[in-house]
Amino acid sequence: MSKEQKLKEWIQRYEEAHFVVNKRISLIIRDSIEDGQTIEQHAILCYLHGSKLCTPTELADVFGVGKSAITAIVTRLEDKGLIERVRDDKDRRMVYLSLTAEGERVRRLAVSKIEKQIGSYLQYFSEEEIETFIHCYEMLADLMQNNGEGGEAQ
Repeated sequence: MSKEQKLKEWIQRYEEAHFVVNKRISLIIRDSIEDGQTIEQHAILCYLHGSKLCTPTELADVFGVGKSAITAIVTRLEDKGLIERVRDDKDRRMVYLSLTAEGERVRRLAVSKIEKQIGSYLQYFSEEEIETFIHCYEMLADLMQNNGEGGEAQ
């Protein structure tokens, strides 16, 4: 088998597995989050948990969406009492987003359910297999992120 054929086979296998895994994980997340919350809203709660404070512009960049889309999501989360806008004391034009106590509770509950579900699948793999998989997946993510959207690896 030529190198080009092997590459096509790997990509096809990756795409097939990626489709199944992403579909299943989306279902797990959807079943684990509170009613009325979207997967995107959950992802933003998780991101805010990790970053503590961030700007709406940072969220738009990280999630690859426009500022207007982030504004709409942020407004819904704020209306639900899950996040709050915090003005910078030194520069009142700067607005930061942070989780409220309720937002942290909602996030923690969902993450706990998600971990339990995904953990039930990971039990079938050795620690070494899990570490190898995650390491390779992180390398792929780094390559893609560092080469930009749709860019080719150097």
